[in-house]
Amino acid sequence: MNEKKYDIIIIGSGMGGLVCADILSREGYKVCVLEKNKQIGGCLQTYVRDRVIFDSGVHYLGGLGEGQNLYQVFKYLGIINNLKLRKMDEDGFDKILIENDDKQYVFAQGYENFIERMLKDFPEEEKAIRAYCDKIKEVCSKFPLYNLRAGGDINEKTSVLGIDTRTFIESITDDKKLQAVLVGNSMLYVLQSNKTPFYVPAMILNSYIESSWKCVDGGSQIGKLLVKNIREHGGEIIRHAEVKKIIVEEGKVSSVELANGTRMYADSFISNMHPSRTLEMTETDIIKQAYRSRIKNLENSIGGFVVNLVFKEDSYKYVSNNYYYLKDGYVWNLMEHTDENWPLTYSVFFSASSKSTEYADSMTILAYMRFDEVKQWADTFNTVADEHDRGESYEVFKQRKAEQLIDCVQEKFPGLRSHIKTYYVATPLSYRDYIGSDDGSMYGIVKDYSNPLKTFISARTKIPNLYLTGQNLNLHGILGATMSGLVTCVAFLGSEDIIDKIRNA
Repeated sequence: MNEKKYDIIIIGSGMGGLVCADILSREGYKVCVLEKNKQIGGCLQTYVRDRVIFDSGVHYLGGLGEGQNLYQVFKYLGIINNLKLRKMDEDGFDKILIENDDKQYVFAQGYENFIERMLKDFPEEEKAIRAYCDKIKEVCSKFPLYNLRAGGDINEKTSVLGIDTRTFIESITDDKKLQAVLVGNSMLYVLQSNKTPFYVPAMILNSYIESSWKCVDGGSQIGKLLVKNIREHGGEIIRHAEVKKIIVEEGKVSSVELANGTRMYADSFISNMHPSRTLEMTETDIIKQAYRSRIKNLENSIGGFVVNLVFKEDSYKYVSNNYYYLKDGYVWNLMEHTDENWPLTYSVFFSASSKSTEYADSMTILAYMRFDEVKQWADTFNTVADEHDRGESYEVFKQRKAEQLIDCVQEKFPGLRSHIKTYYVATPLSYRDYIGSDDGSMYGIVKDYSNPLKTFISARTKIPNLYLTGQNLNLHGILGATMSGLVTCVAFLGSEDIIDKIRNA
């Protein structure tokens, strides 16, 4: 059976892996994507409950206006015109809610509009608000690939990698309320006090300020369109194919071994799994113990607790913005909750459905949850394809936390409970089992401004034909994972021509 079958095997069908597979199959390589689950797409996965579609990860997208970065990539991949999108409220795509404050503070699309709307609530703070916007743009300009620009090197970025978010925000304004509002949607980028580098929120927020969109009927359409492309270019996608071992022979990866014992061969391999999982599966002296330890000891970001509400039919008006809530007095330490004061922050998303533009059929509430809160059930595993019961104590825990969260949300959304038909809950264990992160982390590896290069993971490994991709390389989210796919393709192809092709698509 030892005949070479593929040019490239890609392990995992998250956004990074699918982007690599699509681009490289276009370049003439014979590609095979292996996915352990029934559904492809990683965080692009959706699931249906009560005939309502829920997203597991993609609650909204930025940078999809004509000529913007994600638009250009999707245009090159030929999927932009097939996506069902709905633009969010231009005068407030995100609204910040603060406990004991009746105002709603808005993040608007377009920089001048953003500034103008912010000034309505903070008329004395124009200098600070402009400084904030200018810094976001300046930081983003230092990342060539983000701007679909070839060339550039790490030195260009170095000048901005070491900016701490908290230090910067506190340097432009003393107004505590404005500080809270400017980081009010920090669940997007998991703000950690005196740790999170400003380039992370800058690159994410810039794309949403440029333009913000909802996927109508869920984000899984992106994955489906990419899969269609990959197949049209002769690539294969195999589901229920869990890789257990990456086999190294004579200094290179020769094959991967699946859970069912099958071995699959290729010339090159790209792993879309978490880097530490990838290394655990790869037995070889080529990768030094010091490097393995460094990757294994990188801190992963926190997990999420999600309550997906199904509304009674035509009872709750559709809202074309998201909400982010902060408990009063908690701005910089939103993950340090206790069981009593949880949640210190939550976000609310309304799915865009093709059934109606007037009424919402669902609402997703997302709060932070640390893995240690569900650790007692860590030895259980449960997905749709492989159903296991985690036991009654877990169900009781989920219900108690869901009721606690709904109570908190109802303070800002009076009467919410009267619209709820039913609800469904996911915890960090659900993320772990579906997305494949060891500890249910939603956003991959934590970045640290004081040692920024420690958390930049190269797409190349010491094994010449093994590459990495996915949200852990540089940035999370659809945009981050797409960009990491480009980084991996550039490393694999040994040229930046692909970036010119995308820019000129």
